[in-house]
Amino acid sequence: MSAASVQTQPSGPDSIEQHNDRIDKLLDGVGFDGLDVEAILKWTADAFDPARVVLNTSFQMAGVAMIHMVASARLPIRIATIDTLRLPAETHTFIQQIQERYGIDIEIQRPETEKIERMVRRFGEYLFFDGKHLQEHCCKVRKVDPNNELMKSADCWISGIRRDQSALRHQTPKAMSATEYGSKRKILRLNPMADWSLDRLQAFVDENDVPQHPLYAQGYQSIGCVICSTPTLPGEDPRTGRWRWFNSPEDVDAQDAKECGLHIPMYNI
Repeated sequence: MSAASVQTQPSGPDSIEQHNDRIDKLLDGVGFDGLDVEAILKWTADAFDPARVVLNTSFQMAGVAMIHMVASARLPIRIATIDTLRLPAETHTFIQQIQERYGIDIEIQRPETEKIERMVRRFGEYLFFDGKHLQEHCCKVRKVDPNNELMKSADCWISGIRRDQSALRHQTPKAMSATEYGSKRKILRLNPMADWSLDRLQAFVDENDVPQHPLYAQGYQSIGCVICSTPTLPGEDPRTGRWRWFNSPEDVDAQDAKECGLHIPMYNI
């Protein structure tokens, strides 16, 4: 079944069961694996109410490449990001540059102040040093919970994760379903660049003069929060720079377990 032949309706008074049935039919009926990134992005704007399609990005290379595609095709879908309140100053500056370059407004979702204050009172400001379960809890409060809030207004969530980023992401499908937190409502989760290699992505960025986050030039391969993201040395695994204090040469799976919980469900307190 072609992408054009399977449509969904904008969110309305339909029951959750009807909505979920449409999402299931899209997953079964559209050959996402046979579509390139630009085709998938264009399809979302036709298949859904564009106001309920969210490209959520941390402004790393894949996300900005898709912003470039969206802006070039003048697709009316939403661009959003999660401000964890611990982002580097360079990220805030880069967000402004992207808005100006592409003439777009980027939605910024932030964590609830009360949740942050409660977490810091209980565990301290730098709890992420004290154990992986606390790192994951910090990520949940600062990133996963705000994303859950953002997804309440989405029927389609687009992300930039790729299979070559880690072993845990190696089986990432181009299309899957997620469930809205606290509800049975399904969201179509699309990873249009899942099958792109870093070399292919870098070539696209270079050929199309796509802006790159300034921290790449400082040796970062993976960019998130201050302290929790660090530059890497030549030859190091890209995830080595995330939560570096958890690195262990004895644990071959140490890098694979480095997730915030946004893309791979993790333990939550």
